[in-house]
Amino acid sequence: MKKRALVTGLTGQDGSYLAEWLLSQNYEVYGMVRRSSSSSLGRISHLADKLHFVSGDLLDQFSLMDAIAEAQPHEIYNLASQSYVPLSWTQPALTAEYTALGVSRLLEAIRRGYPETKFYQASSSEVFGQPDESPQTERTAFRPRNPYGVAKAYAHWMTVNYRQKYDLYACCGITYTHESPRRGAEFVFRKITQGAAKIKLGLDNELKLGNLTARRDWCHAKDAVKAMWLMLQQDVPDDYIIASGGTRSVQDLVECAFDYVGLNWEKYVSVDPAFYRPNETVQLVGSIEKIRSNLSWQPDYSFERLVQSMVDHDLKVLS
Repeated sequence: MKKRALVTGLTGQDGSYLAEWLLSQNYEVYGMVRRSSSSSLGRISHLADKLHFVSGDLLDQFSLMDAIAEAQPHEIYNLASQSYVPLSWTQPALTAEYTALGVSRLLEAIRRGYPETKFYQASSSEVFGQPDESPQTERTAFRPRNPYGVAKAYAHWMTVNYRQKYDLYACCGITYTHESPRRGAEFVFRKITQGAAKIKLGLDNELKLGNLTARRDWCHAKDAVKAMWLMLQQDVPDDYIIASGGTRSVQDLVECAFDYVGLNWEKYVSVDPAFYRPNETVQLVGSIEKIRSNLSWQPDYSFERLVQSMVDHDLKVLS
């Protein structure tokens, strides 16, 4: 019998790669979509005929119960949220409704109707905010610094509490920044690979960035979704950091992207203080010792391979 999985946030970067992975593992894949949503199915259009769509909304408890009843899933992956940090400052209540309370509604629907279903909650390195230690581990204290991080921290601890109180198979994957050709253009990694491609093709002549010395822990979304799946294949549920385990600077990223297209980045990149973030006194970098030891997982994509795959994609699209 085929396993069935229900994925929220199916049309996002992670949802689309997770759907591909689950199909490759012979799952029946159900995607929860909002009927009122105007979001494009662009990232999953090539899979549409292989997927099942069910109506549901994280704001509506009964629609979640109906969606789970229709899909009858063995596994649920909650990847849906309002996930753009700057927007969480202008829409903090809506961010809390989707990203925090939406998870409570989902957990209640599972507890009341389908307690045998395995549940994955997409947590985020934003829960650490300004951490006390680097690298961070699964035991590092949460100190979120924006409404998105606060909402993710709530969702994380509700998942842990439901696991402990009701004996649900419920896991949190604390993902660090993960990228791919399907990443939105508002994120800095994509802004840089797209910028290099535009300049190479003569479509632009300048790229404005913020702090080039800022460092990030970057990995490929394909690696991240494989880790999510592995977490639900274990005998015992647990929480794991999903990251590369190292950091690279924004300048490293710029140099790699521009070198790949044969350009000297210093001729085209300028620094604009308007794009600076607040000072980060402690590096946000995840320790992957636990997930590597327990699940035998580590990233397949190197930093250079990730950059090159995104530049190649942007050159193709812009051409």
